[in-house]
Amino acid sequence: MRRPPLLAVFVAVLMVTSGTVGVVAGMAPVSSTTDGPSATALTDTPLMSSTTQAQTVGIVRGSPDLSVAIARPEVTPGRTNEVTLQVINDGETSLSTPQTREIVTTARNVRLTAEADDNPLSVETGTRALGAVTETAPREVPIGVTVPNGTEPGSYELDIELEYSYTRQQSGDVTYDRERTVTVEAEVEVTKDARFRIVDVTTNTQIGDQGTIEATIRNVGARAAYDTTVALESSSAGLALGQGTSDAARIGSIAPGETVTVPYDASFTSTAPTRQYALSGQVSFETPDGIPHVDEGLSAGVAPLGEQTFAVSDVESSLRVGEDGELTATVTNDGPVAANNVVVQYAGESSSIIPIERSTAVGTLDSGESAEFALPISIGSEAESGLRSLDLAVQYRNDEGEARRYNEIAVNADVAAERDRFSVAIENRTIEAGGTRTVEVAVTNNLEEPVSDVEARLFADDPLDTGATDTGYVQSLGPGETTTMTFELTTTGSATAGSTYPISLDFRYDDADGDSQLSDTYRVPIDVIASESGGLPLPVIIVALLVVATAGLVIYRRRQ
Repeated sequence: MRRPPLLAVFVAVLMVTSGTVGVVAGMAPVSSTTDGPSATALTDTPLMSSTTQAQTVGIVRGSPDLSVAIARPEVTPGRTNEVTLQVINDGETSLSTPQTREIVTTARNVRLTAEADDNPLSVETGTRALGAVTETAPREVPIGVTVPNGTEPGSYELDIELEYSYTRQQSGDVTYDRERTVTVEAEVEVTKDARFRIVDVTTNTQIGDQGTIEATIRNVGARAAYDTTVALESSSAGLALGQGTSDAARIGSIAPGETVTVPYDASFTSTAPTRQYALSGQVSFETPDGIPHVDEGLSAGVAPLGEQTFAVSDVESSLRVGEDGELTATVTNDGPVAANNVVVQYAGESSSIIPIERSTAVGTLDSGESAEFALPISIGSEAESGLRSLDLAVQYRNDEGEARRYNEIAVNADVAAERDRFSVAIENRTIEAGGTRTVEVAVTNNLEEPVSDVEARLFADDPLDTGATDTGYVQSLGPGETTTMTFELTTTGSATAGSTYPISLDFRYDDADGDSQLSDTYRVPIDVIASESGGLPLPVIIVALLVVATAGLVIYRRRQ
């Protein structure tokens, strides 16, 4: 038997371990001039496909092929634009099966670095780590590209460097890994369409109130914009636009260099701090060619006006238990803007403090301006005297004519103890036992207001009695004024000299508001003294005379 030469055996083994047979190893098909069956067999054997060979020998070979695309390459001068890069993998294999293809076509630990060389653009984003990129899962990478003002419209190239590792070949449990760095180019387009900038933002809106934010928009592009809509959005819970967090306004067309001021309804919560609040926005428009376009990335800040507050100072009180009084003070507008039609109101709910008039108007107060006011208040007789806290509120109208109310006011006021509304005095408090006399009573008005139609009534209990004149009247009595009223008083037979008995008076009158009032009852002591004549008391004399007269009449009739 003929044995193959040793060199032929070595070559055959080398070819099998490398996973190639002729054409797979890059060799041209072998032809031979040698006669005999061996030459014929080698020439006529068909070549195997890479899939068949991979299945036969268990080898996978290939590599990733990364490229970069930009779906929306338009960038705008005068800002940092967000450009989204799409990293695509179009891998290739020279030896694989559908099941093993991903082993060698996956790019692992991909790092992307973008630069803008030799042009005015600059890339603000550093190296980005993407992880693995497969043929079936492209990756999107946002980067920031700054385009200076004045950049000419046109196409500009970005250099994208991609670093990654991959498996070049796998044979059984043995893998051959490599690292690769490739640089690709991607183009961005600096447009000459309209572009916009917010050049000013103002507001008349106060904390805790509603108002208007006015944003001034300028077309800083080279072309006009048509069917323009400007949308603003607030990212803070303390600021609302329209009925929510965003609002949009349609403003028609804007020529290059033109500015338009757009109003938006706005409101700040009562707990919002005084600071700058961020606004973001976009402008949707059509180019002169009728192509829809959106200019994103508008930004601005706005600060609210301070809350409209009021303070009350210089509080004085004439309040007294059981009487009408007055609370006087000074109200000051501590807010940043004028308050119109200012009204100070009593806002308490105490049952013993009754506002005679619940509010008093002080007119318009500019910021920092003050005005005095007075509130008439009645204090019930069941109230306690001393220092009392009274709740007040200020109602006003803002610049839009809308009613507003500020409730955070409390003042301390002194309430004096209850006092007699009238004082009564009798200079001569004596009466003879069994006698009758006229009593003169000095009546003084202790109130802080005049009273009218004052009617006094005298009451007495046995052994004292009122005579024919038991009432007194005076048409009016001013504060602190005194008048004298005259009454008739008698003593009955049971009165004992040296004893003291009370008489009582009360007064019905009309107060300064015309309301009828009834005073408390005032008691005055009366001293009974012995008769100065030294004789029998008048009642005894009268009885004796009656007895004598009766006896005389009886004697006279008997003699007849």
